[in-house]
Amino acid sequence: MHGSAPHIPLPSPPLAACRPVTTTHHGVTLVDDYAWLRASNWQDVMRDPGLLDAEIRAYLEAENAYTDAALASTAALQAELFAEMKGRLKPDDSSVPSPDGPFAYYSDFVAGGQYPRLCRRPREGGPEAILLDGNIEAEGKAYWDLGATAHSPDHMRLAYAVDDKGSELFTIRIRDLATGKDLADVIPDTRGEIQWANDNRTLLYIRIDDNHRPRFVYRHRLGTPVEDDVLVYEEADSGYYVALDKTLSGKFLIVDAHDHQSNEIYLIDADTPEGALRLVEPREHGHEYQVDHHVGPYGAHLVITTNSEGAEDFRIVTAPVLAPGRANWREIVAHKPGRLILDVIVYEGFLVRLEREDSLPHIVITPISPSAEGGRTFLDASSEHRIAFDEEAYALGMSQGYEFHTTTLRFTYSSMTTPAETYDYDMAARTRTLRKRQEIPSGHTPADYVTRRLFAPARDGETVPVSILYKKGTPLDGSAPLFLYGYGSYGISIPASFSTARLSLVDRGFIFAIAHIRGGKDKGYRWYTDGKLDRKLNTFTDFIAAGEHLVAEGLTRRGRIVANGGSAGGMLMGVVANMAPDLFLGIIADVPFVDVLNTMLDKELPLTPPEWPEWGNPIESAHEFTIIRSYSPYDNVEAKAYPHIFAYGGLTDPRVTYWEPAKWIAKLRRLNTGDNLVLLKTNMEAGHGGASGRFERLRETAIDYAFALKIAGLAEA
Repeated sequence: MHGSAPHIPLPSPPLAACRPVTTTHHGVTLVDDYAWLRASNWQDVMRDPGLLDAEIRAYLEAENAYTDAALASTAALQAELFAEMKGRLKPDDSSVPSPDGPFAYYSDFVAGGQYPRLCRRPREGGPEAILLDGNIEAEGKAYWDLGATAHSPDHMRLAYAVDDKGSELFTIRIRDLATGKDLADVIPDTRGEIQWANDNRTLLYIRIDDNHRPRFVYRHRLGTPVEDDVLVYEEADSGYYVALDKTLSGKFLIVDAHDHQSNEIYLIDADTPEGALRLVEPREHGHEYQVDHHVGPYGAHLVITTNSEGAEDFRIVTAPVLAPGRANWREIVAHKPGRLILDVIVYEGFLVRLEREDSLPHIVITPISPSAEGGRTFLDASSEHRIAFDEEAYALGMSQGYEFHTTTLRFTYSSMTTPAETYDYDMAARTRTLRKRQEIPSGHTPADYVTRRLFAPARDGETVPVSILYKKGTPLDGSAPLFLYGYGSYGISIPASFSTARLSLVDRGFIFAIAHIRGGKDKGYRWYTDGKLDRKLNTFTDFIAAGEHLVAEGLTRRGRIVANGGSAGGMLMGVVANMAPDLFLGIIADVPFVDVLNTMLDKELPLTPPEWPEWGNPIESAHEFTIIRSYSPYDNVEAKAYPHIFAYGGLTDPRVTYWEPAKWIAKLRRLNTGDNLVLLKTNMEAGHGGASGRFERLRETAIDYAFALKIAGLAEA
């Protein structure tokens, strides 16, 4: 245990200069006192942090020094938390090998290593080959992140993408797996996505534009200058991004142009990558679809998951490869309201769906009929079966692997008390084989913990699922502090999965809770649409309702809750701090999107046009301007007492730029009438994901948890 640190008076906090900048939109005048914290050369700073303006750097470093001083008394606790969390990670952990032809591919860590190694073995047994060692590649670098990797279909080369700034600018290299040496081909400033064509010489990748948006698909042929790469697709709409994929059958490369609620897909024959793109279905506002490919004894078809024709929670159709438009779609899995189809995998003999219903996931497996004539039968629904579990709250995921011609499905199960278990499931025999159970070297007894699912009444009569975890023996009389996590945007659902790190909180007396609020898809697609645009307020009031319900249930007290969220979840933190400051003891906002109105008014920022479908376009719409202005955390800070606040930023973050938390903290510091801590920590060498390396990320979590324990009075417990 750590000892007591002497009380040292804090130095005076940094006070950012007020330099008002006035703008007018829709007849409303906005005054931004801290606009100067945005570097005019922010694009250059993403590539070279050393170019940051000296005055801005001095302010951020002063905030870092103040935070270090404020948390100095927790230094021993931080070290203890870090050691605990590190002790729960298996030093030489590895993934379950995934077969692909003659090899099985996997990643692993070596004891003491921060970064993964990519490896393979002969499928039938033999010596390990290390394809890429992240620890060697990252030597001498303050930041190193491995993006996409892809081995060529003939297993002779490995393409891999690396970001060494945290700015999500990835450089692609290609390694000859026979020699272990990289080829001369070096492709800079990419999104980090890679797909090989079937000739083993051609790959597709994505370049970004001057505003850091992924809008261009290029084709590179090995051994040719990057300057000669061919533009395959250019997205004209600045509100759309492009992504790449490849069908499991190996037949088609996929170009997916999308925003947050609409998309269109183009196919490229992977055997002839120089060929023309084939559009599946033109984009239509609100229409989302994904495309898979099936080939069998009766021919080939596309398998399309779509929300067309009012199928809010999605349905599945087939279409001819040569005429894939909507007029030729034939339904094979009907829409069922409230049953959200999350993902689909098409194997040679089976169609697999990951679904969520009643807030819990399950996997459904349907044989593909071998006797289908012209694709008219396709599914053998009479032999359909599902995989589910009995716990009140759990997480379920599936991995398609590399092979189309297989009867094996790999899935992973965990709960808030149960470490992750990886299974191989024989879809024909309906048997499962446990391939890996997450090991906790320092020990973990699931029976020592309790996980529950509660439903909090929302202000409009909805019920908000809340997953909770606590250690047996924790008092449930309201005296325990509670750590409440939330996100609630982009349709992203937060699973009730296992986390080794959060055990350090619950072992010290915290109750840990996840509020599955609107803006995610926890209760179907409507749960998402009820938490965006002009219904965005539901996200915030749901989170507050969850906290108040946990108080009403006697699990904690008002003013004893520490709330946490990151990115768009950080926006949630800023809003609830303004709306219900007395409900919370503290707020931990990681890379928080808190300057919502100014960001959505600036169409030159990387994420602004693609974000308009999520939040609204305040440039064009006075109504949407008014809505965003009503909740934007930075714009609604006012003179009142706030809970303890700790914000985290990343200097090279292209998603939530560093100046958002900096401006928010500067304004809070000036207007907060209470004595609670208001702290900012900016990672000067990282971006949106925080520090690189599996251990360094734990140090950031340890700081968050030390802050929570300190303000809860448990730092010396």
